[in-house]
Amino acid sequence: MHPLLNRRDFLSHTATGLGGIALTHLLGRDRALANPVPIRPEINPANPNAPRAPHFAPRAKRVLMIFCSGAVSQIDTFDYKPELIKRHGEPMPGAEGLITFQGAQGNLNRSPWEFRPRGQSGKMVSDLVPHLGALADEMCFIHSLTGKTNTHGPGENFMATGFTLDGFPSMGAWATYALGSENDTLPAYVAIPDPRGAPQSAGNFWGPGFLPAAFQGTDFNATQPLRNLTRPSVFTEQTDRASREFIATLNRHHLERFPGDSELAARISSYELAARMQLSVPEVADISSEPAHILKMYGADEAGDPVKDLKAAYARNCILARRLVEKGVRFVQLFNGAYQTGGEGVSNWDGHKSLEPQYVKHGEVMDQPTAALLKDLKQRGLLADTLVVWCTEFGRMPTFQKGASGRDHNPNGFTAWLAGAGVKHGYTYGATDEFGYKAVEKVAPVYDFHATILEILGLRHTQLSFYHNGIERRLTDVHGNVLTDILS
Repeated sequence: MHPLLNRRDFLSHTATGLGGIALTHLLGRDRALANPVPIRPEINPANPNAPRAPHFAPRAKRVLMIFCSGAVSQIDTFDYKPELIKRHGEPMPGAEGLITFQGAQGNLNRSPWEFRPRGQSGKMVSDLVPHLGALADEMCFIHSLTGKTNTHGPGENFMATGFTLDGFPSMGAWATYALGSENDTLPAYVAIPDPRGAPQSAGNFWGPGFLPAAFQGTDFNATQPLRNLTRPSVFTEQTDRASREFIATLNRHHLERFPGDSELAARISSYELAARMQLSVPEVADISSEPAHILKMYGADEAGDPVKDLKAAYARNCILARRLVEKGVRFVQLFNGAYQTGGEGVSNWDGHKSLEPQYVKHGEVMDQPTAALLKDLKQRGLLADTLVVWCTEFGRMPTFQKGASGRDHNPNGFTAWLAGAGVKHGYTYGATDEFGYKAVEKVAPVYDFHATILEILGLRHTQLSFYHNGIERRLTDVHGNVLTDILS
């Protein structure tokens, strides 16, 4: 008989195995395993956006994410490189024959804008964004982000979902899946597209992926109300209300016939939320009640040329974002820049051919309204429990493309900043090399960025998962480390 098959050894191994199973159970219960046990949020299908407890005490209750579409150049905004200025016009050392997204690279090119020390921290910020520069003491800069792709659509997907492919849940969907909402008359998750249109990844940026559809973002902005929300003019308000009450009665009786049918309960819940939104969304999106000094602070009262008109429209979106935060919306995404076919113009930050004239327009549109939003949140006490995130899909090259006066795509090192609850103020984390080409100090993949945002919301990124197609899926995939140095 084989020694492994004798009765005594069989019983001995069985006893030892049971002890191992018991130990695994205890470690899992105490969340001490190398691969932590997922923490499933308990979701009521009849009220999927009901508030839910985080994994631990959060630093922030909600997130306002400002996304600049087109890949903002870090070395023309927030990442100051004296050596790039000194060696302007020279070849970049070690990069002879470098081919990037759109082809061969030329020589190093300094930023057309001067950098100046800002605030008590002395943070060097470009004159392209002077209003944001004045708030440098409120910000926590991350200069060492890295991505996985140099293409816009996949890059936007990666920043939004942690994956370059379509079909994965967005960051806001993960947050609302875990935490629900503090407001039962508005969506838990709102995306505010740029006045010019959607980003290149479009609805995938605020989509639910394989999470339940209840956790997708609802997209509308200050000039384009939520689609199909207004009652037809042929129905009076009284008739509309009576119809909703009658439908609610039918739905309640129908649900009583099929107790425990979660899909039916979820559908009824979504219809009821849509009915409540008929009143709440027009109210929150109507900024006509805002005082004149607030409109002026944001630049929402400007007009007279295409850039000022666009700035005013974006400023109104910024005011809408503040109003949504005031109402307790869990996750708000505000977009600056949009994808448009047909080449460069004033659509987004994709400055390939002629960076300076294009960025002058984008800087004017984005700078004052975004800074006003940050100031307004602070003066209303909302920054105390709101995390503000400013980011883009990747960065730009310190060289100009051959035959052009613009910068090519660069996922090897780029900048984002955070402000508000949970992060240090007037703080800088990580660094790129002397030219701003590659992250070299405290390198932070986007996975770390996502892990940190979830941490600030009181969520362990390793345990916030959803079982899909045989895999425990996470926002951070199988990666990610919290950037503990930046946490307050």
